[in-house]
Amino acid sequence: MVGIPEAFARSTVEREGDPGAAWLAELPGIVDELLARWGCVPDGEVMHGGVGVVVPVRRRGDEVDAVLKVSFPHPGNVHEPDAFAAWGGRGAVRLYEREDERFAMLLERVQASTLAEVEDGDEVVTVAGRINRRLAVPAPPGLPRLRERAGSWEEQLRKDAEELPHTLPRHVVDAAVATVRELGSVQPDVLIHGDLHPRNILRAHREPWLAVDPKGHAGDPAYDGGTLLKSRALALLEADDLRKALHRTLDVFAEAAELDRERTRRWAQFHAVQAAFWGRRHGFRIARGGPRLDWLVEFADRLSELLMEPS
Repeated sequence: MVGIPEAFARSTVEREGDPGAAWLAELPGIVDELLARWGCVPDGEVMHGGVGVVVPVRRRGDEVDAVLKVSFPHPGNVHEPDAFAAWGGRGAVRLYEREDERFAMLLERVQASTLAEVEDGDEVVTVAGRINRRLAVPAPPGLPRLRERAGSWEEQLRKDAEELPHTLPRHVVDAAVATVRELGSVQPDVLIHGDLHPRNILRAHREPWLAVDPKGHAGDPAYDGGTLLKSRALALLEADDLRKALHRTLDVFAEAAELDRERTRRWAQFHAVQAAFWGRRHGFRIARGGPRLDWLVEFADRLSELLMEPS
């Protein structure tokens, strides 16, 4: 029976409570059942992400190197296999098997090294942009359309601006609201990753880099440009000119992804304002309170203003 990493078990119970503990009790049996069904044997140490375990395996018969991924049942994970199936290995790992009821997949194995470990910032952003372009294929029916969230995005922005103590200038919040109104409700039916950041792009054998852990949304590929820039922001802190570094990142990503640069900038500014309010209301994964959180919120405020300028 495969062992469950202690750190993963602890974080799952902290986040999910009793349902998480009940799922963890069943997880070893689920893994064993799927290994048997798909003719696989464990082939390495069990790994984990935030919401699931990843078991390196070797499939009998064809001797394919793969991983068995089993995630905690959550609405945000429902369409991950749909995205992999639509891509068919284009820019992302291949899907070999799926068991939707168990939130489980048998996937192509890649390396543990992520794009986040690359020191050259331009290379990081260029690779991410090219992956973004390759993932932008027609979205299959049944996927959540981001345009349907535009109303709730605007409502939440206005609610946060009214209820939370903050120092964001009104025109900065208004710009994010305008992006939602003008871009959010008319997004194309294009499949996007939905959580594109360097830790979700891994070194591979079939290609240099492949994406993992998609949300499987249909929407504007430039939306993920905002996701990427938000994840890269702290890496830009050592820049002599933060504004210049931010806009350099936008330039490189938009060119590599073949996206409209201004559209990408607007989505990035929207993401920054969202983050500024989210941090005040919920905290961040890397800081739930105290001086560190205060600093991160102030940094998100600064990004929101710096991204107001077109160039």
